[in-house]
Amino acid sequence: MKQITIIDYGLGNLRSVQKGLEHAKSSVNISIDPSDIENSDGVVLPGVGAFSDAMSNIEPFLDVLYDYVESGKPLLGICLGHQMLMTNSEEGGMRDGLGFIPGSVVRFPHSKLKVPHMGWNSINMTQQHPIYEGIENDSYVYFVHSYYVSTDDDHTLASCEYGVQFAASVVNEEGNVIGTQFHPEKSGEVGLRILSNFVKMC
Repeated sequence: MKQITIIDYGLGNLRSVQKGLEHAKSSVNISIDPSDIENSDGVVLPGVGAFSDAMSNIEPFLDVLYDYVESGKPLLGICLGHQMLMTNSEEGGMRDGLGFIPGSVVRFPHSKLKVPHMGWNSINMTQQHPIYEGIENDSYVYFVHSYYVSTDDDHTLASCEYGVQFAASVVNEEGNVIGTQFHPEKSGEVGLRILSNFVKMC
């Protein structure tokens, strides 16, 4: 059974992610101990809240997290965790992210559309990746966010339209760091399949 660690850095919907991963037949550890990351088959970086708070809280995990990604093992960032994977964010003033994937986090422009972008929306898969195996294009997933990721096509796994087109899912060049702006754990059977695919990657 694969050992998955969910990083508990004080911001995140941890229990629902845990249940989704357990449904995918993995052993899940919610951990505040950076050393637990080293021995994991997969790591999940969840997150709900402000980017600056998240980057401050994640600091004790940084060294081991960079070493873990360098090893080639899979890392999944969800919602705010997805945004943290990027180069920087303009939320609360420009702040550096983890830098695993090139790109920026920017606020939705003023329009008739309500912000945050909340609820079900469809995603357009722009390239193949094991985490989306068996997922049909234009599948609906669940979003809650006021900022979105802007990156290039090479690092975009799936896009979504909400006033602007944005990266709903991202990947690094090596393919082992994946982000989803949407919440797989809240996205029904589609989301459970994505989490199951992540466990298979591990």
